Amino acid sequence: MSLGHERMKKIPLSQIKEAQKVFVSDIDGGSIFVNRMMSLGIYQGREIAVLSRLALRGPTVVKVGRSTFALGRSMAAKILVEIKS
Repeated sequence: MSLGHERMKKIPLSQIKEAQKVFVSDIDGGSIFVNRMMSLGIYQGREIAVLSRLALRGPTVVKVGRSTFALGRSMAAKILVEIKS
């Protein structure tokens, strides 16, 4: 399945800088976590915009579709993304 972008290295969402748009490439977690992310609109191939991120242990604030919410660092670390070209 082509997502319409060039394949790049998978990076945890927790390491993405502010103001970047990324595509979800994988969610590294159990079925409960994956289902929770899907309920928030986060699934493979989905575009996410990172609005803010605190450097050390803070949450990552993202925009998914028309929704904006904060993900804890450990949650964001389980979401692997590719930077949008």
